[in-house]
Amino acid sequence: QAQLVESGGGLVQAGGSLRLSCAASGRTFSLYARGWFRQAPGKEREFVAAISWSGGTTYYADSVKGRFTISRDNAKNTVYLQMNSLKPEDTAVYYCAADQMATMLRFPTSIGSWGQGTQVTVSS
Repeated sequence: QAQLVESGGGLVQAGGSLRLSCAASGRTFSLYARGWFRQAPGKEREFVAAISWSGGTTYYADSVKGRFTISRDNAKNTVYLQMNSLKPEDTAVYYCAADQMATMLRFPTSIGSWGQGTQVTVSS
């Protein structure tokens, strides 16, 4: 059974950094786009970043552009999200996802594979 497992979340002060990882098991997602989404309490899940299967194309939400970096290692079947200059408004549960890039960007509710989520809390 295919699984996406996130790790690396935690509590950090504003201005700090965290690196999230999402490891895939049960199948290879090397030909799929990978992405990160987040959901804050009382809010809808929102797009954060996505990366193409080759790693050559990336997309970011305006709110994280310049602070977050998405990358992937297909040999390890893993995608990463480096988060710098964290703000309290970045506090959320972060989910990784895998699907076609068009689905990731335009039809996120149709994404076929999700991780269980990892909590990121940024204190002021």
